[in-house]
Amino acid sequence: MPNNDTEDILNQLLADSGSDEGSAAPVTGEAAEQSEAPVSDSLFSDQTAADEADPLPEQSEPPLYEQEGDASQEIPPEAYYQDEPYGQEDPYYGGQREMPRKRKKSKKKKKRSRLPGVLILTTFIFAVSICLSLVIIAFGKDMLGIGKSDATKLIVIPEGATTAEISTMLKNEGIIKSPEFFQLFSRLRKSDSLYIPGEHFVRPNMPYETLIIELTTTKEEEQETVEVTFPEGITLFDAAQLLESENVCKADEFLFYFNSGGFGFDFESKLPTDTSLKFYRMEGYLFPDTYYFYTNMKPEQVCQKIYLNFDNKMTEDRYKRMEELGISLDQLITLASIVQKEAANTSTMTLVASVFWNRLENKDEFPLLQSDPTSNYANDVVKAKMDVYDQTIVEAYDTYKGHGLPPGAICNPGIEAIDAVLEKFESDYFYFIANVNTGQTYFSKTLEEHEEYQAKVEQQYIDEKLAEEE
Repeated sequence: MPNNDTEDILNQLLADSGSDEGSAAPVTGEAAEQSEAPVSDSLFSDQTAADEADPLPEQSEPPLYEQEGDASQEIPPEAYYQDEPYGQEDPYYGGQREMPRKRKKSKKKKKRSRLPGVLILTTFIFAVSICLSLVIIAFGKDMLGIGKSDATKLIVIPEGATTAEISTMLKNEGIIKSPEFFQLFSRLRKSDSLYIPGEHFVRPNMPYETLIIELTTTKEEEQETVEVTFPEGITLFDAAQLLESENVCKADEFLFYFNSGGFGFDFESKLPTDTSLKFYRMEGYLFPDTYYFYTNMKPEQVCQKIYLNFDNKMTEDRYKRMEELGISLDQLITLASIVQKEAANTSTMTLVASVFWNRLENKDEFPLLQSDPTSNYANDVVKAKMDVYDQTIVEAYDTYKGHGLPPGAICNPGIEAIDAVLEKFESDYFYFIANVNTGQTYFSKTLEEHEEYQAKVEQQYIDEKLAEEE
């Protein structure tokens, strides 16, 4: 137990410190020993009293109180995160403390994937590269003539033709594919002013360099020129023999290529597809004219020169007239070949053609054309030169046996005979007979009248023969 002196001293100190607040019971005996509170001095007396009156709730940090106004008002927790300046006085601790700044959450930018854009760009570049490669390859093959036909084509360059016109002509004939590329090549080669007007034979598989050389040079000095004239009414067989005799090409090779055709001329598209009864498929399409060939020419080149001439003669006006008459090109040439052989001269061709027109339009009364030249062709050409005899074909050409027009032409008619058929002159004649020696032709409306003229012409032949014997 503490001695009395010590208790007195403690009681005295307590009495002095609490004199301003009123009386306080002295702590004596066991009460003083049981108290665990430290001895307070005057510095913490006010705070101690406040703590006893309103004890703080248990929390991790002491609450903050505003310095002005009601001391008991509690500052909300949000005050901890206000943007206060550093060093603000803390009312609880009685000193300065650093207030935490409000931390702004940094927004992370969502990274957009660049993979789709890269794939699209790569695909685009790849596609463009492929397209450019294909274009370059196509132009390269065209320029070098790779993978193209070796068929010969006849090109006729007009006088004063430009490179653009020539390139378009080559494009239309299937020789080149790009006129612009050919023009560029020609310009780089400085050949624009060197092209020679006239006929040139070229092939699609020729490189541009070879094409330009062919179109800018002439072969007149290198090969001998041959002039060949085909008269009106010549047969295809006789024409082939004439070409061989002039050393232009072999007769059998010419007949093969001429009847094969397929050179791409406009008139070829108008020919019939069924040629089963024809002996020579292209008989009648060798236009009678004077041609200039070279010795030892390729037969397909000879054929194309002749095809070109026929194609030029068949103008738009003639095709239009054919449509008005309702006849095909093959029917026109076949009938013209008969007129060519029957007419003694060109002045009578119109009337001769009218006789055959009248018979064709009156088939019930005149089922047969009864033309002597058709019988001659059937026997002298078809039958005589047929490898395997076919009576059907022979009789089809003989208009004394076959009805209507023969299956093909019997010779190669001239332009006068063609125009005489197209004129279709109106007459009442159904018969005619001509004196071949004098050129006189007699036309009749009836059979009786025709027979009288027949007797007259026969007597003329007898008289002429007697006159020659004297």
